[in-house]
Amino acid sequence: MTTTPAGSGTLYILSAPSGAGKSSLLRALLDTVGASVAVSVSHTTRKPRPGEINGKDYHFVDVATFQAMVGEGAFLEHARVFDNYYGTSRPAVEQQLAAGQDVILEIDWQGARLVRDLMPESTGIFILPPTREALRERLQGRGQDDAAVIERRMRDAISEMSHYDEYEYLVINDVFKRALEDLVAILRSHRLRLAQQSQVRAGLLCALLESTDLFG
Repeated sequence: MTTTPAGSGTLYILSAPSGAGKSSLLRALLDTVGASVAVSVSHTTRKPRPGEINGKDYHFVDVATFQAMVGEGAFLEHARVFDNYYGTSRPAVEQQLAAGQDVILEIDWQGARLVRDLMPESTGIFILPPTREALRERLQGRGQDDAAVIERRMRDAISEMSHYDEYEYLVINDVFKRALEDLVAILRSHRLRLAQQSQVRAGLLCALLESTDLFG
């Protein structure tokens, strides 16, 4: 088990069913909070989608390379999802946290369980759509999958959503702006915790509490 030292970065686990708007919210969140938060770039064996960039969206590798990395213990978690493999680089995440960087893992509930076992101080956020109908419309609106694939994704989404209660925070993506504000509030509140503030504001705290003879 890995424990996170006081004052280090916070590890956030962000999960949602496919079509809930997680990726769009995450991009907007990063634009809002800036470089204080980093997204862990996962390794995957799936093919890149239009517009995706290797090393930025994912590290795209073949199955043989992925399996070799598993054997080397290079992943904090790894799982098979939608017939492809996904994994999170353990050394990269640990280095970022140790440097005081907040890190977001965009993973499913299976990966989240594995990460919590290793890093119990991580904070989980689950994003849900407002209705099943809205979820189906979003999946269809992508225009990337046929009817059979969409039906499978709907079944998988329902299974994924059943694990919402394993997370500390629940965000409903009905009104996008409101859901984004909720995510920002979660991150800001965590930065105000005593462990983080004691380190970041060490100089201020020392100056405020410095012993002086006020009546001398």
